[in-house]
Amino acid sequence: MPETSAVQQRILALTERLHHLNHQYYQLDVSEVPDQEFDQLLAELTQLEAEHPGLALANSPTRRVGGTITKQFPTAVHRYPMLSLGNTYSEDDLREFDERVQRGLEGAPYSYVCELKIDGVAMSLRYEHGELTQGVTRGDGTQGDVVTANVRTIRTVPLALRAAPDQPQEFEVRGEVFLPLPVFAELNAEREQNGEALLANPRNAASGTLKLQNSAQVAARKLRFFAYSLLTPARHFSSHSAALEALAQYGLPVSDTWRRAATISEVLDFVHYWAKKRYDLPVATDGIVIKVDDLRQQDQLGYTAKSPRWAIAYKYPAEAARTRLNEVIYNVGRTGAVTPVALLTPVPLAGTVVKRATLHNANQIELLDLRLGDLVYVEKGGEIIPKITGVDLSARPATAVPIRYPTECPACGTALVRPEGEAHFRCPNERGCPPQLKARLEHYVSRKALNIDGLGAETVGRFSDLGLVATPADIYDLPARRAELVTLERLGEKSIDNLLAGIEASKQVPFPRVLFGLGIRYVGETVAQKLAAHYRTVDALMAASAEEMAAVPEVGTVIAEAAAHWFRQPENLLLIERLRQAGVALTVTGEAPVPASDRLAGLTFVLSGVFEQHSRDELQQLITSNGGKITGSISKKLSYLVAGDNMGPAKREKALTFKVPIISETELMNMLPDTAPVPEAENGTPPPASGQQIPLF
Repeated sequence: MPETSAVQQRILALTERLHHLNHQYYQLDVSEVPDQEFDQLLAELTQLEAEHPGLALANSPTRRVGGTITKQFPTAVHRYPMLSLGNTYSEDDLREFDERVQRGLEGAPYSYVCELKIDGVAMSLRYEHGELTQGVTRGDGTQGDVVTANVRTIRTVPLALRAAPDQPQEFEVRGEVFLPLPVFAELNAEREQNGEALLANPRNAASGTLKLQNSAQVAARKLRFFAYSLLTPARHFSSHSAALEALAQYGLPVSDTWRRAATISEVLDFVHYWAKKRYDLPVATDGIVIKVDDLRQQDQLGYTAKSPRWAIAYKYPAEAARTRLNEVIYNVGRTGAVTPVALLTPVPLAGTVVKRATLHNANQIELLDLRLGDLVYVEKGGEIIPKITGVDLSARPATAVPIRYPTECPACGTALVRPEGEAHFRCPNERGCPPQLKARLEHYVSRKALNIDGLGAETVGRFSDLGLVATPADIYDLPARRAELVTLERLGEKSIDNLLAGIEASKQVPFPRVLFGLGIRYVGETVAQKLAAHYRTVDALMAASAEEMAAVPEVGTVIAEAAAHWFRQPENLLLIERLRQAGVALTVTGEAPVPASDRLAGLTFVLSGVFEQHSRDELQQLITSNGGKITGSISKKLSYLVAGDNMGPAKREKALTFKVPIISETELMNMLPDTAPVPEAENGTPPPASGQQIPLF
């Protein structure tokens, strides 16, 4: 026992010492001991753990070397959705963003935090009791791949945090995994010597590295990590800048380039400074992220369906190259939109070789006066998607040929139409155009729709080409055609069993995702959820008029007319009936929400300012669940203005002019039943706590 105790103490001492040296070297660029001494300490710890495996600690530095091989990555649902961020390339847009913030905060003082946007892979790290427990990629923003074993090999990700006062027991850190430019250059030089294909750019290299099955290979790639956000179940800090400072205090790597900005002018100064200076950094950057600093003000500004209103990303102008336009081909999408694609003489651009570029639509071709054989300027929009931005008219050859936009669908020969007010020509042959049929099937089985296991885009496309499926309903006939499936190449018995099991499981997918999967024009995820929550059954939805649908929040006239038109088509009614017979969920399960009371029936409310006891979303749901209505403007018909801290003076003056009663949050709560609970959000998850940050990328 005494010997075991001594070994245990030595393992603990070595672990703590090596964690400290790692932090000093990889995060502070301080080398306290020679490399040889570090290697000796690590070798001693490795030997002790091998001799006494039961005494090895979960956060041991020896675990960074990798070696774990997995067959696949499990997925995990993000506790806090990883939303995208609104972006712009215009300084005028930044000023407009500032004006929106000013209006949203109703004249209250505010400030920003400016951060360099590192061009890497978004990552979510979970820490519990000071130790790293999980690493998850962004994925689709709702769920991502669990890559904890690979994340543990990243030297700048601490396996154990430094203790700090008031450190949360559990929290999540959002940040960027990236490959430093010198490491990327070395990696490509080595691959070139070995005759291997070169990696396209540092971001793709980082993404591909995280997907490697052997974590020893991941460790060899020398990935790095920078943290940019800290999330806790309840508000733990008053500002984003305080959270960044806490992250650094805990031992997490935070870029020292971030700055506070009191005005939009100071934001623009920061943008201008890094426009050229960023090229001196050993990491690829593609812009600046600007966030309102105060977390309560972030809560007040809120979110759109896709991004926060309190943040924006400024993207620097893209790199450009000049090359020859050789040909234009035309792709047909799910909704029949015909999109021209330019085929180019290959040219290096922003770390990749560009062979194609989008031309968007006929208007773009006409605007640029493009001709086959022209020398054109190509940029990468956001340094990702190549696009043609201009023509070198001085170099136009005499043999250049004007581009003639097709009048017939390149896939099925149907005459193209151009709906009034739209830029795209469309193929109206919805039921017979092969690319449209295939794209709708791919959409139906996609991850955010039915997500049928074993039936991805490639497989369903193949089935479409073979004539096995033409509509989503045909998918549910496949179990009866198993004998045909067995005869197909590259489709074994086990794959078929998995496919058929996935089809059966898809019948349990909730109605909102089925509605989204139908591919009705303009009906995205959010609108599908709103329509399903309002009508609850597909029959009620089919019976609704466009005018009735337009009254549903976040739907509107254009979407409503498109949905009503879709449900009037006989072939779509037949599709719905076949899906019903197959057992697909076409109703919202569970009881319809019952109002908590009618205590506020007939009353309308405006909320203004920041509230202490509840978030604005919670107050809105409390009001509506008790019979009241929410509006955004003050008029003579308004019943109450609910005032929080820092309420805008304009709304107060208008309320006084119209003699609208101004009440506090406490007075509002006194109007409700004593047992009124905070209702759940429509999707069944609790609304965010006041001040809770929702991550950006």
